[in-house]
Amino acid sequence: MAPTVKVYGWAMSPFVARALLCLEEAGVEYELVPMSREAGDHRQPDFLARNPFGQVPVLEDGDLTIFESRAVARHVLRKHKPELLGSGSPESAAMVDVWLEVEAHQHQTPAGTIVMQCILTPFLGCQRDQAVIDENAAKLTKLFDVYEARLSASRYLAGDSLSLADLSHFPLMRYFMDTEYASLVDERPHVKAWWEELKARPAARRVTEFMPPNFGFGKKPEE
Repeated sequence: MAPTVKVYGWAMSPFVARALLCLEEAGVEYELVPMSREAGDHRQPDFLARNPFGQVPVLEDGDLTIFESRAVARHVLRKHKPELLGSGSPESAAMVDVWLEVEAHQHQTPAGTIVMQCILTPFLGCQRDQAVIDENAAKLTKLFDVYEARLSASRYLAGDSLSLADLSHFPLMRYFMDTEYASLVDERPHVKAWWEELKARPAARRVTEFMPPNFGFGKKPEE
């Protein structure tokens, strides 16, 4: 029987990978519907009928169609593995929400900017903007200092149990760690241990198979 859950998108996208990671963690059988960004599949009428903003991922779960990667992640976990949303108590759920907001508003933009400048910009034949990189590296330095303090007191960001707050970091961090700014993680023992544990999870390892280093665009700087 074909899976009733379908994910539309290209798996190397950190946003699609966020959805896939939650499906893998929850043990949900799904179909990844192949799409091509280069061919403009996300701008075709049939896809725009699923997401009028033309962005990936889109998830179909029976009669339900939703988009926005964090909304997809929450739906999957709420339905199949609510403990990853802190379902044990309102206090646990609140802490997951707090650190998921931190990921969305404090981590994604600086980490994503560095990935864009260090990996995608050179691939496109453009010169990276070191001032922009330095500005965002400074933001991550402060952020990872906060993470180091937090993770010295608890195993995971929202407490002593893994949650979506941790998992949501994984897809973008997977590419960030291919840049020379991975040292911002490596220099902080608790952040590094947290990252090493995240990437070693079976679900993360399966999703990583779809996410080639540097988006498949080139080698690491030290190679």
